[in-house]
Amino acid sequence: MTPNPRNRALAELGQSIWVDNITRAMLDDGTLERYIDDYSVTGLTSNPTIFDKAISSGEDYTAQIVELAGAGELPEAIFFDLALDDLGRAADLFMPTHERTDGVDGWVSLEVSPLLADDAEATVAQAVELHARAARDNLLIKIPGTEAGLAAIEEATFRGIPVNVTLLFSKAHYLAQADAWMTGIERRIEAGLDPVVGSVASLFISRWDAAVIDEVPDALRARLGIAIGGEVYAAYRELLDSDRAVRIRDAGGRIQKLLMASTGTKDPEASDVLYVEGLAAPDTVNTMPEATLLAFADHGEVPAPLPADGGESGEVLAAYREDGFDLDALGVRLQEEGKQAFADSWDGLIDSISGRLQTV
Repeated sequence: MTPNPRNRALAELGQSIWVDNITRAMLDDGTLERYIDDYSVTGLTSNPTIFDKAISSGEDYTAQIVELAGAGELPEAIFFDLALDDLGRAADLFMPTHERTDGVDGWVSLEVSPLLADDAEATVAQAVELHARAARDNLLIKIPGTEAGLAAIEEATFRGIPVNVTLLFSKAHYLAQADAWMTGIERRIEAGLDPVVGSVASLFISRWDAAVIDEVPDALRARLGIAIGGEVYAAYRELLDSDRAVRIRDAGGRIQKLLMASTGTKDPEASDVLYVEGLAAPDTVNTMPEATLLAFADHGEVPAPLPADGGESGEVLAAYREDGFDLDALGVRLQEEGKQAFADSWDGLIDSISGRLQTV
């Protein structure tokens, strides 16, 4: 089959298309391979909620859960075994892309336990362990870009662990984690280590519009997420051209890519491809839920690329502020809520594994 022309056009614009989902069924029935071949998908992200749904919705994992429990493993250890098996298979499917792009693309992601979010030392230890167990060069370890997570991002990067920095909601969040990541790379350069350590910075988009949907005037409805994305994209482009980035590249390193995350539309009155069309930005990644990936392939349109200065983002954000929205405070709140939501999802995931054992 010829690759879908809409998805192919988005990829040719310079934005990598990743899918924000993984299930064992996707691997067993060839769905993920089809996404790679037919929909220009070049990477994959996962999180505890995704795995919880996969494990609790059928019997694909039951036999392995029982086997691992019989060997004395506790639910958290069982989860990482299941996840590493699935993500290892996915990583192998993306390895040709990873090799063809010299490590720029073709990544999959696994998250450390959200319960470690306030413990940098434990986060780094788990990141190192998981990456070693995966034994895949194209596996990113997801670490939250919270204040407590910054030290873990720097140290994990210094140790050569590829990191997907998650839970970013604002320009301030993006710049803080970029500083931590670049410091880790600079420490590697100073120590004479390889400066190429893959990384993406995941900016959450749709939760912005969901947070204000009941208060926003019609003229501003469903415009906040794209405006935040444009503002951060402008900061990303400026960072790419900074003296600091130039020094890293001169030493043989690369700069972390910006990833547009949470791009499934939550507003029932908005387009189901709103955040794909509005954030078509070169040199970035968009990780899409399956429904969004397929919707764009069916009826999406590839617009002109998002301008390097973010286009009208500044004007839109100013309009929100003039209407009384404290966007700085909202960004802080969204990150805290996201952190708690991830912890709750983790608890639900562990409960699902425990529950599956009880019903067998």
